[in-house]
Amino acid sequence: MDKTPPYRPTIETQSDLEDVWRHLMGPYGFDGRSLWMLRIDDDRRVVPQVVEITECDEEIDPGLTERLGHLLRELEGEAPGGSWAFLVSRPGRGVHESDRMWARSVLQAGATSDVRLEMTHLATDAGITPLPPDELMRRPA
Repeated sequence: MDKTPPYRPTIETQSDLEDVWRHLMGPYGFDGRSLWMLRIDDDRRVVPQVVEITECDEEIDPGLTERLGHLLRELEGEAPGGSWAFLVSRPGRGVHESDRMWARSVLQAGATSDVRLEMTHLATDAGITPLPPDELMRRPA
């Protein structure tokens, strides 16, 4: 029987969250796009359970943001307080406009559900990249 305590780091900064995603996602190499959810309790400790939503297309289903907001409201009702962290993963390198679209969708779901969100991150074959909200509005060159 494994007696190793669950991975429950404390998140004090965005850098701490980036380290958590780096720990959970490495080694890098993704077959397709996924959206990952991670709960952070009121005490700012990571809940040792990660949810993966697989087979996420490059284009976002128009109803996804609404469904994600509904899910966040339900989860918040079951365990009030704390926050949620999201990560988009996909093969390749660099930040693409589709990554920003996914992160914007997550932000909108959080806003409509009145659930606190942490900064969304991107995981590619090159590593972890934060997607700050102010950069999500930047249009492709």
